Amino acid sequence: MVLSQNTPVLLLRGLSREQRHWGRLRPVLSSALPNPLLSFDYAGCGELYQQHSAADIALLRQSVRQQLQQSSAFTGQVHLVALSLGGMLALDWAIQYPQEVASVVLINSSARPLSPFYQRLRWRNYPALLALPWLSLPLREQLILQLTCHKARQDPQLVKCWIGYQQQRPVSRANMLRQLWAAARFRLSAPPVCPSLVLSSAADSLVNPGCSLALARYLRAEHQQHSWAGHDIALDDPDWLAAQIAGFIQRQV
Repeated sequence: MVLSQNTPVLLLRGLSREQRHWGRLRPVLSSALPNPLLSFDYAGCGELYQQHSAADIALLRQSVRQQLQQSSAFTGQVHLVALSLGGMLALDWAIQYPQEVASVVLINSSARPLSPFYQRLRWRNYPALLALPWLSLPLREQLILQLTCHKARQDPQLVKCWIGYQQQRPVSRANMLRQLWAAARFRLSAPPVCPSLVLSSAADSLVNPGCSLALARYLRAEHQQHSWAGHDIALDDPDWLAAQIAGFIQRQV
């Protein structure tokens, strides 16, 4: 199948986040690429917050894949751009349905057995992560911001915005724990055959950037590293991230 500018780009978010959490990246990337830009929530988050979230990456992936197949923009192939937990969905998708995935961009993601558990989630964050599902909504969203961002945490309106998202579409404690379990269990069995780009941040305080380096080596993929952004590069530096994604996708046409 020949790729074209009509091949859609699908954004996949991370743990307990929804498509609105992409922030400025969506309009910036849309301006940089002629391709249709899509984003869907997986079961248990965002528009699907009332659904049961699976504790398995393949089932979470399938909840997104079904939405793509129903989209009028889907022409048979898709470019996947995925952050953190979303990267696991993207890798599973590319391996199980290689004919559908034109390329993958993995942002601060990780996988067994390439990296040990204490690098995939830095050990000093374990107490905070274990407490996360039981915190009040304001404290939980503030903690997530502190764990995942550097520059963006200086925006006083961001947490208020996130609290509003959760009040409208709350992610249940059970769904959050199932997603954590799915991420912890995910194991990469083989490299996908499609072109891959790995993006990471040297200042990621949630996931050791060595996980991205291990992924890039295993996938034989191009690897670009941001010098100061946190785990959520989409919020800390959407312009840099959009430029990396757009340049890579345009090289695939």
